Amino acid sequence: MPIEQNLTLTLADVVAARERLRDSIYYSPCPHSQMLSALTRQQVYLKLENLQMTGSFKERGALNRIAVLTSEQASRGVIAASAGNHAQGVAYHATKRGIKALVVMPLTTPLVKVTSTRGFGAEVLLHGANYEEAFTEAMRLCDEDGLTFIHPFDDPHVMAGQGTIGLELLEQVPQLEAVVVPIGGGGLISGVACAIKESRPEVRVVGVQTSRLPSMAAAVEAHQPVTIEPATTIADGIAVRRAGSLTLPVVEQYVDEIVMVDEDEIASAILMLLEREKTLAEGAGAAALAALLQYRTSLKNAHTAVLVCGGNIDVTLLSRIIERGLVQDGRLIRLRIHLLDKPGALHDLTRLIAEHRANIVDTLHNRAYYGVNLGDTVIDITMETRGRDQVTELLEALTAAGYRHSRVL
Repeated sequence: MPIEQNLTLTLADVVAARERLRDSIYYSPCPHSQMLSALTRQQVYLKLENLQMTGSFKERGALNRIAVLTSEQASRGVIAASAGNHAQGVAYHATKRGIKALVVMPLTTPLVKVTSTRGFGAEVLLHGANYEEAFTEAMRLCDEDGLTFIHPFDDPHVMAGQGTIGLELLEQVPQLEAVVVPIGGGGLISGVACAIKESRPEVRVVGVQTSRLPSMAAAVEAHQPVTIEPATTIADGIAVRRAGSLTLPVVEQYVDEIVMVDEDEIASAILMLLEREKTLAEGAGAAALAALLQYRTSLKNAHTAVLVCGGNIDVTLLSRIIERGLVQDGRLIRLRIHLLDKPGALHDLTRLIAEHRANIVDTLHNRAYYGVNLGDTVIDITMETRGRDQVTELLEALTAAGYRHSRVL
């Protein structure tokens, strides 16, 4: 597939980037997952970029851009705007080379990413409600202080650096037939798609966006970058309202399809990776797998590489995702049960629950709300179960015993 003349990225750029990065970037593993292959009806290989030093693929592009700075640019320092992963990549590799780094991050950036960025040596400025506002402030400071701006995606050197993942995939999975890649601004997928399509054009490249911020899909439809309405998402690493002007033509040239996943689907994929694969992924890092688990792509029984592109997730968010995932799987259930307000009533109820091997983890008695009759009480009981089948058996037993009950969602 010949590259278009108006594209700013070539296979030669990606190959050159790989030489620059060879001694500084971890050659992340890409193991086959038998369990995920069975669930998705593909042959799934997980490219574990969450194992990079900064927990994300972003350091590839950041380092490749830093590596081509002139000595004068390096002496003045660099600046970046980022929701977290790009920030850490810039901070780590700039500091490692003795280059001053200033990073502007949105006020909503997870604490773990702010702390890590500072820990890698950068000065962090929290500014703005989203990436766009942080970007505007970073550009102002860039002009004011004479710094070099390291763009998180819309830069040929950054795109080429991310593209080195594509070269690795071709080596690690010789029978590769497809690759599924998360999309934010397009830096990752443009680099990977260029590397793979210019080497083996028959390999399908599928992009995945969160349905809350489908900026690249909107840009492809309009054939130009468009700014979409702001939204919050657990996939903060791909929460970009406007696709790149340089990445868009590459995506249009090489990417075969773009699909969407929603918040609950991403959360389920995070839990699946954690519980079944013992792999920690952030929202953006699990988006590609979510698309396969929900059968959103057109792929059929293909040898498919899935990019787990980052693992920097806030632990409080992770705890909520785990709890919600248990609820969706039927392994955590809350019931509201009406009882007679008399001695022994609670004992009888808990004995029935114990007979069906559910484990009570929380209770709340109520006599004044939920339309409770005088002489009655209502109890909310949260229980651990083995799954939906056990829940069905328990509900049937409660009904047979005469208990009035409902699910609390």
